[in-house]
Parts: sequence; structure tokens; C-alpha cells
Amino acid sequence: MATFKVGKADAENLHVNEKKWTKPLMEAGWSAVPSILIEKQQALGLDPVDMNIIIHLIQYWWHPENLPHPSVETIADAIGRSPRTVQRRITALADLGFLERTERRTSRNGSDTNLYSFRGLIAKLQPYAAEKIEEKNTAIAVKKARVARKKPKLVVDNPK
Repeated sequence: MATFKVGKADAENLHVNEKKWTKPLMEAGWSAVPSILIEKQQALGLDPVDMNIIIHLIQYWWHPENLPHPSVETIADAIGRSPRTVQRRITALADLGFLERTERRTSRNGSDTNLYSFRGLIAKLQPYAAEKIEEKNTAIAVKKARVARKKPKLVVDNPK
């Protein structure tokens, strides 16, 4: 089993997440999902089943070079759909450019579970992320300008 060095910032974030979710839930496992994916799922045309499949695949993706490869049956069991429904939805997600599937052959006639890449989904999310970052930066600049604006001086005319 590989061991990973946890940085101070990561340890602090884990501690914060434990406060939110409790230690047992965090120890059971967690996944990182970009907020922009959740926020823009409708704009991307993703329905709840698509999102469930994507989120389920994400939980298996911990290192960029180690693509997730759960079986269709594993995904189907987890989201309460038939394997055929999951297979059709994954095909649709691949056809729309959200996922890339790579077959893994074990022998001439045998195959292992597919590898799934999120390269297409990431590319489709990039413009939304850039837009959100720009909105945040604009809001920060507006706030800074408002705070820095010279305030009028109150002049009290008190004749002596």
C-alpha cells in the first residue's frame, strides 16, 4: 500500500472537513468534485443520472495518470440503475465529448473494464471556470474601489 505525505494545508483542510462531515465519514472516503461542475450541470446538459455516473467515476480518480476503471455493473449497483442504462449513458457521455473510453483487452477475445478520461469534461468546464473567476475578480475590484474611494469630509461650520 502506498503512503502519501500530507502537507500542512491538506491536513488543515482535512480537519475542517472532519468538523463538517465527522471523522468516520471522512475516514470512509471522500472525493474532490469541482464546484463549477455542480453549478453548471444544467448548462452542460447533464441530467441527474449523468451526474451520478460522473461523480461515481470521480471517486475512483485520485491521480491524473491513473484513470478510473470501475465496471458498468459496479456503477449500476451504486446508482440504482440497470447495467444497460449505465452503458447507454456512458456511450452518450462519450459521444457528447464528456468522457473518453479506452478498452482494456486481457486476451484476444477477453476484455477488462474500460478506462475513463475526463479530458472532454474538463475542456467543456474551462470556459465556465474562467467566467466565474472573472466575475469573482470583478467583484473584488469593485469592492476595493468602493473602499478606497475618497470619502467626503464633514465640515462643521461653528462660528466662534
